[in-house]
Amino acid sequence: MKKIFIIAELGINHNGDLSIVKQLIDVAIDAGADAVKFQKRTIDEVYTEEFLNQERKSPWGTTQREQKEGLEFSYNDYVEIDKYCEEKNIPWFASAWDIESQYFLRKFDLKYNKIASPMIIYDALLHKVAAEKKHTFISTGMSDFDMISNAVRIFRSYNCPFELMHCVSTYPMVDEDANLNRIKRLRGLYVVDIGYSSHETGLVISLAAVALGITSLERHITLDRAMYGSDQPASIEPNNFKFLVGAVRKIEKSMGDGSLKIWDKELSIADKLRAHIKKD
Repeated sequence: MKKIFIIAELGINHNGDLSIVKQLIDVAIDAGADAVKFQKRTIDEVYTEEFLNQERKSPWGTTQREQKEGLEFSYNDYVEIDKYCEEKNIPWFASAWDIESQYFLRKFDLKYNKIASPMIIYDALLHKVAAEKKHTFISTGMSDFDMISNAVRIFRSYNCPFELMHCVSTYPMVDEDANLNRIKRLRGLYVVDIGYSSHETGLVISLAAVALGITSLERHITLDRAMYGSDQPASIEPNNFKFLVGAVRKIEKSMGDGSLKIWDKELSIADKLRAHIKKD
């Protein structure tokens, strides 16, 4: 079984606080994650002025604009994040929600790209990302066959390496909506690696996805699910994330190659337990 690439999604659970970011990065490293991921938005590109002027109480003020801006990091902030990840020897990357943000991310030597589920229909962004030819994780939440096929066509036209990630974009996702058989369906349709971007609260569904042969697993992590933030309820806390990573690695070891043979370790046991059986 191919080693599963485990992504600790910090998203916006850092609440715009670099000290929380560093704690979350440490959580990811302690658990054994392969990378940490952020989200990058240019506020005035992603949201309308009318929306930004709406009332919303948050730790940063009373409007949507103040809340959204409070969750974004500056260039200097990302320089500090980049330095911290380099010191800790863990790669980071981010999903850009607009083209300006993708240009912003090019200022850093990132190995991976991510297409967030809402952005899978944003053709102009897909072309910009695919042109970079970095391995890209493409989430397929809120997407149908035509939307996914279009994204696949674009990335293949640039010969850009990618994998699709099965995803259900509800926060948190209820178990009966998981539709894990879509993993097999996507693999059969597109003949490409398939990952799983998870929004459920527990661990069982993610572990079931592992047994279905996913190649990547993305989970939102948080220091405390009771913290402020819309993504916190669909996230997992440090102990559960560490358990999840350990369980994933154990499942990887247990899957085997499916061969129909007797293990050498079984031979002496077989002789003992079958000694009473007469052979013709």
